[in-house]
Amino acid sequence: MKKVIVLGVVFMSVLISCKKEKEGAPAASEKIAVEEPVSEECYSAIIKKDTISMTLDIKGDQLTSGKLSYNFYEKDKSFGTLVGKIKGDTLFADYAFMSEGLATIRQVVFLKKGNTYVEGFGDVVDDNKGKVTFKDTKQLKFDGNIVLSKVDCKM
Repeated sequence: MKKVIVLGVVFMSVLISCKKEKEGAPAASEKIAVEEPVSEECYSAIIKKDTISMTLDIKGDQLTSGKLSYNFYEKDKSFGTLVGKIKGDTLFADYAFMSEGLATIRQVVFLKKGNTYVEGFGDVVDDNKGKVTFKDTKQLKFDGNIVLSKVDCKM
């Protein structure tokens, strides 16, 4: 009789410990959310005496934040922020900046080619509320006038 009681206690102990292990471990069918990292990329173009710089913080297909500056020689400069989305090889973003004392938002589009981004140009419309967008992004020209090459990001 003692053997039956001892075997019963051992068997129950094993069952209880197995159940505790299963409760603590995630089931094989449960998906574990993996946080996608944010990558920082920097690009620059020097065209004669003009400098254009762009910093992008990308998470998946989202441009979570970025900075863009146009430093034109003996002309108005503009510096601002970027927020947008990447669709395939194309970056679509809103560029919020100050120029000549006015706050403006302008849509910018860049086509990625290898380690470069080529800025797109086309007909624009002004919504009279401070935002300028392209009439038709499918008609943009990426003629290579402004090509930003990948550079090391400065700390």
